[in-house]
Parts: sequence; structure tokens; C-alpha cells
Amino acid sequence: MEWFPSFMTFAIIGGLGLAIISAPLGVFVVWQRQSYFGATLAHSALLGVSIGLFLETDLTLTVIAVSLFVAWGIFRLGQYRELSSDTLLGILAHSSLAFGLILISLQDNVQIDLMGYLFGDILSINETDLFLITGIGLLILIFYRIHWEDLLNLTLNHELAQVEGINVKRIQLQYVLLLALMIALSMKIVGVLLVTSLLIIPAAAARRLSSTPEKMLFMSILLGIVSVLLGLLASYLADLPTGPAIVMVATFLFLALLMKKAP
Repeated sequence: MEWFPSFMTFAIIGGLGLAIISAPLGVFVVWQRQSYFGATLAHSALLGVSIGLFLETDLTLTVIAVSLFVAWGIFRLGQYRELSSDTLLGILAHSSLAFGLILISLQDNVQIDLMGYLFGDILSINETDLFLITGIGLLILIFYRIHWEDLLNLTLNHELAQVEGINVKRIQLQYVLLLALMIALSMKIVGVLLVTSLLIIPAAAARRLSSTPEKMLFMSILLGIVSVLLGLLASYLADLPTGPAIVMVATFLFLALLMKKAP
């Protein structure tokens, strides 16, 4: 029996690509405790879908545009201290999700698979998506090649990084925009409701196996790849929804490693 039919080729390539590009972003989400930030961007993705349907444009490009705008808005609003960051993110997350659902409900002539957007439809990945994943992967590689040490210093001590001459605001803005791009593309893999899990769970599991930041990055990539492959296999063999299957595998790996003593 053939393990994977030909129609799953794009799904495998896309899933592996996103597992690889999400790892570098995920380790800093875990280190900087920004999981709620990722969740806010994920909720805004559904608003991008609804706007794309309303304007009758390419949904992937619309989601990317809206996610970038929301990420920029979060960054700018974060400069004000009147509201705590978790309050601001909570407001943006739930309001963007609500506006997105309302806008979809007002379009009576549009038939969409809402479950596909909420929980992912990896089989809908096409050549354009693979091209975008590759492009974003290159951007992330260049960004981390230039700013890896700066990001580590910023994570350890924000104020000290500023004193040492690191352009903290510029690096943070570039980081959140890359995070928004990754989350926008991940929607087809695991869906709006589960997209943040692709960032957080492999990185959190890798923490149990790592004694250095570089090793945690490598192990996060490896665990992400294993989660995608086993999730796809479970989905194909047991007829499970693919996004939740990937998250389920990642969660089992995390729980198994949780029992392991950290190095």
C-alpha cells in the first residue's frame, strides 16, 4: 500500500516547510512568553479571510496583509503604557475574531468551509503557498543570521540591550512582522484556532532536551518535523482532521518529554 498518495505531496512539503520556519520564531515566543501575541495574530487571520471574501481577492494574500497590519498595530500600541500588554492583546484578539465572523455572516451569497479555516485544510496548499513559505523561510534565515545574538541579548535583558546600542524597536518590529507572516501561512495547515500550537508546543518540548539556545532551536525544528509527519500519517490512516492530528502528536511528544529530566 502506498503510504501517501500523490495529492498529498504539496501537503507534506508545505507542512515540513512551516515546521522548519516556525521553529526559530517559536523558541523566542516561548523564551519571551509571547504566546498570547501569537494567538492574537491567529485570531486576526479570520478577519483577513472575511475581508478577502468581501473584496473577492486571493484569501492567502489578504490574510497576510491583515496579519501584517495587525502586527504593526500591536507593536505601535504596545509603545503606550496606559494598557497592559495582555489587556491590549485580549481586546485585539477577540474583537478581530468577532468582526471577522460578523463580516462572514453578512455575506449570504458566499459559501465557505468555516471548519477548514478554524482547524486547517492542509490539502488546499498550492504552488503559491509553497512559494510564499520558501520566501518567508529565506527572510527568517537572513533575519536570524544578522540578529541572533541581538535577540538573545534582548530576551535576557531588554534594558541592557538598549544600553549596548541594539536597536530594540526595529528588531522587535521585524520579528513581529515575520511572526505575522508565518501565522498567516500556517492557517491552512492547522487552522486559526490551533495555529499558535505550531509555534509553542515543539519549542516548549525542545526545552526539555536542550542546554543551549542553538540546541533548542535545532530540537524544535526536529520535533516540529516529526509532529507534522506523524500527524499527516495519523490523519491519512485514521481519517482524522489533519490540523488537530498534528497538534495531538506535538502534545504527546511534549508530555512524553515533560517526564524527562531537563539537561
